[in-house]
Amino acid sequence: MRMSTTMIGALSITATLFASAAPVWADGEVNIYSYRQPDLIQPLLDAFTKETGITTNVLFLDKGLVERIQAEGANSPADVILTVDISRLTEAKDAGVTQPVANETINKDIPAHFRDPDGNWFGLTTRGRVVYASKERVTENDITYEELADPKWKGKICTRDGQHSYNIGLFASMVAHHGEAEAEKWLTGLRNNLAKKPDGGDRDQAKAILAGECDLAIGNTYYVGLMMTNEKEPEQKEWAAAIKVLFPNSKDRGTHVNISGMALAKNAPNKDNAIKLMEFLSEGEAQKIYAEQVFEYPVLPGAEPSEIVKSFGTIKPDTLPLADIAANRKKASELVDKVGYNDGPQD
Repeated sequence: MRMSTTMIGALSITATLFASAAPVWADGEVNIYSYRQPDLIQPLLDAFTKETGITTNVLFLDKGLVERIQAEGANSPADVILTVDISRLTEAKDAGVTQPVANETINKDIPAHFRDPDGNWFGLTTRGRVVYASKERVTENDITYEELADPKWKGKICTRDGQHSYNIGLFASMVAHHGEAEAEKWLTGLRNNLAKKPDGGDRDQAKAILAGECDLAIGNTYYVGLMMTNEKEPEQKEWAAAIKVLFPNSKDRGTHVNISGMALAKNAPNKDNAIKLMEFLSEGEAQKIYAEQVFEYPVLPGAEPSEIVKSFGTIKPDTLPLADIAANRKKASELVDKVGYNDGPQD
């Protein structure tokens, strides 16, 4: 795995933190274990340090974060866990690596349906799981998830791996709305409409649309903003320019949304600083930075998304409780394997 300079730096920091079995912690630090890439959250952490004087140390892990904390046990340096999906929040809670937080500021800022009833996790932003459609070849401006299984789209759809957490969240919502049997039929239809085997990330699906490999794709809203503003890889601007964002089911139940979120680690050695960071992330300044930098929808009532996100159109979020999605994830994962989704179209 190729590591970015930021990631290498994060690992170096963590190596220092682990130098002793029972390290002595400085008063002015907070240690963050993150599924979110460091460059996406750094503006938030810089603002937090500027306001509080507390130094932030970040360990980025795209896999195995919970297992890492479990292995470290009582001496784990983790204070705050940042994740990119409801599944990883519930996974952390179920694995026993979080602890409940009862905080007036956080509970005031984050609506109840975006936080764990027991206080073990809190949503920070939402993102829609939407349809990317070719501006050139797709005339429709409205679509439903159910329509993605319509044979008229045969050979026209691209997605990433069906077992990826972003897709499992969507598929779990279909199980919750329609039941397991109907969700299986739908997933089979979607599989048969694929242009190729699922691969790559959400941005790769937009690239495939530009290349003419498919007309529709499933992706998160924030990737469109990241592509539109990517100066390091300007070709991504061309990918974004080739697509329009369709918000599925906008005329009925609404578009499936997922969350990024945070949790307090079970053995947080810098608990007071961790709570300060969690409060900061729930409040207006951080929510604004999230909206502008990461192109997601703030959970803080009244906070506005960025102008770029507004340009996609108006999202009507599905009101399905996140707990229902989490409860159906195992079934959704089983269905992906059952229908051979990752094998691609079969007829």
